[in-house]
Amino acid sequence: MELAFRERENQINYMNEKLPQQLIEARIESKRVRPGSRGIRLPGNREDGLRAFNESINRAFKESVEELNERMRRANFNLHYHNGFIQISNDELMNEQVEEPFWAVINSLLWKNVDIDMKEAIDLRDSNGRDPAFYAARALESTIKIISDQKGFTHGSEKGAHNYIDNLGSKKNGGYINEWERESLKSFFTAVRNSFSHGPGSDDMPKLTEQQTDWTIESCMSWIKSLVKRM
Repeated sequence: MELAFRERENQINYMNEKLPQQLIEARIESKRVRPGSRGIRLPGNREDGLRAFNESINRAFKESVEELNERMRRANFNLHYHNGFIQISNDELMNEQVEEPFWAVINSLLWKNVDIDMKEAIDLRDSNGRDPAFYAARALESTIKIISDQKGFTHGSEKGAHNYIDNLGSKKNGGYINEWERESLKSFFTAVRNSFSHGPGSDDMPKLTEQQTDWTIESCMSWIKSLVKRM
């Protein structure tokens, strides 16, 4: 079932990628005049037809996903389908308010690395794997870098996450985030991400509790959702 939904979602994503070019071609074709042409012209706008067809395909798949997730919820399976994968979801309220909106906003190729790392974080958490928080933090860092690049804030001399966070918080760039948000993000990367991205030496190996891991993943999802929705 997961494979079937993933394959269909990949097909729809491919169609979505091709749509802008198809709309341009349809617009050009509609303005082209063929001298001496006596053929029958069908009524309606082909550009509008392509757009309506694409919307109907996306809407039908979204409704199928919602039905699948609702059936799993009613069966008490504690599972949730999103962006090609079925993963464990234990908190219904968190799923509704954070997880589902998160997967929705990153459902495009631009955010593919964010998607990959967050899925890895969840899989590691659910299988008691090592350092799931590290991958959640990577997803957040990728989001910050992508936004900085897309907005034209990146200047090329950045050396780490803190510099990209400064890009988003810079007044020169319009203050994409507020000062308290900038400090909060920096604190997170210093206290959580850096602990897992550097060797501890002779110190104890860093490890988060189950509750701290959940908080880290959920916080990264919330941050990513908030930052992407501002674009």
